[in-house]
Amino acid sequence: MRYGGKSVDYTELNRGLLAVLPEILLLVLGFIVIGSDLFLGEARKRALGWLSMIGLIGALVVVGVQTAPLLGADADVRPALGNMVRVDLTVQLFRIMFGVAAALTCLISMDFKPLKQSGEFYGLVIFATLGMNMMAAANNIIMLYVALETTSITLYLLAGYLRESPRSSEAGMKYFLFGAFTSTILLYGLSLIYGFTGQTEYGAVVKALGALGPAGTPPTFVALVLVLVGFGFKVAAVPFHMWTPDVYEGAPTPITAFVSVASKAAGFAVLVRVFLLMFAPIQNQWVGLVAGLSLLTMTLGNVLAIPQRNLKRMLAYSSIAQAGYVLIGVAAVGELGVAAVLFYLAVYVLTNVAAFAVVEVVTNVMGTENLYEMAGLSRRSFGLALGMMLAMLSLGGVPPLAGFFAKFYIFQAAISNGLVWLAVAGVLNSIVALYYYLVVIRVIFVDPSKGEETPAAIPFTLRAGLVLCSVGILFLGVFVTPWYNLATRAAQTLINGL
Repeated sequence: MRYGGKSVDYTELNRGLLAVLPEILLLVLGFIVIGSDLFLGEARKRALGWLSMIGLIGALVVVGVQTAPLLGADADVRPALGNMVRVDLTVQLFRIMFGVAAALTCLISMDFKPLKQSGEFYGLVIFATLGMNMMAAANNIIMLYVALETTSITLYLLAGYLRESPRSSEAGMKYFLFGAFTSTILLYGLSLIYGFTGQTEYGAVVKALGALGPAGTPPTFVALVLVLVGFGFKVAAVPFHMWTPDVYEGAPTPITAFVSVASKAAGFAVLVRVFLLMFAPIQNQWVGLVAGLSLLTMTLGNVLAIPQRNLKRMLAYSSIAQAGYVLIGVAAVGELGVAAVLFYLAVYVLTNVAAFAVVEVVTNVMGTENLYEMAGLSRRSFGLALGMMLAMLSLGGVPPLAGFFAKFYIFQAAISNGLVWLAVAGVLNSIVALYYYLVVIRVIFVDPSKGEETPAAIPFTLRAGLVLCSVGILFLGVFVTPWYNLATRAAQTLINGL
């Protein structure tokens, strides 16, 4: 059919729309949730949380249905929106991570006492998830930046959502200022790439950079560094981590959980695709840089986590250290590195949400985030303490939990690619990290209580969220091979995607 002198291929158009169907559903869901808020009384607005969670689960089901054909031997990459978006198995796995993180965030938000239930809150979570999905699927510099800003702006608003709380307002403002600054740096780097290559599509940029030779040029190195700075902020890599402790401490606890896992996963989704694909021709320029950044990030994160007394700040520095471990997988160029990154991030989503769910319960019941005021928590709620122990041991990489295998695959990828020194540094850092994770376990199980040991009342939503995360941690630890094989298949698809 012809329109405006041009033929329209409706078959390709329909395929493209089907490729981005999860994002279309999220867009519709966000407007439904916000619109529903206008017709619900204050007593019934809790239902918005359930509506959001069920809608996100529905979008996940669609992603699951779309993923099945991509597992076949003849699976192809699905372009959409004029090839500005390309959907492959890697994108599907990231979509699942974002959707799970968002659904769990909605679940644990419904009983967070300081939070007033509203459609705008849940709508922002949904729109942030939409932006993250588009970041992972972007195949064009323009689409990447639009998706990144969609994600960033919604997260700034969510971090400062408790307007009557000075800490939350400060967190939102700091997040915005740091984010806006690094966003301009990233945009300048992307504009330099366009200026050097005359292209915005990833595949075309690869060909243009390939013509420069493996050494590249000094200007391309400058552009590469600027892009790394922009995404270093998103994943909280040192020295672009300064915002992390204050934002994690001041933001509403469910949003802290969401930012710590979903936003970080989105940053790595782009980092992997941009560096391993778009910057593949000038790989020699950035592997050493990313490896050094990894060492600095995990070391500084672990060292600064040790003296922390506020549990959210401790988890913030822990999150920085975890970013350092994942950067090992990025530096270990190839299928093993990408597969390790995908598996690590999947485990990290469940583990960190579980930890912050416990922090939320403690905040609701005890009114404190101080680690040492949680003493004797196991005698007030053994299930709560057990969930926190699983999260801490998994973050520490203790077998047979999923976190152990996540670290194992990361270090294996580094050794296979000749980065033995980085793998050794990662192991040593894991030992250091295990110290402060064990301190948390000692406080909640061994230290005497500072008050009455009355049983802690845990709302159903928080209990359900903690149980789901704990089961997921154990499940990925026991059935590790199928999930790692899936991550390996996704890595193969990604590497061969352009």
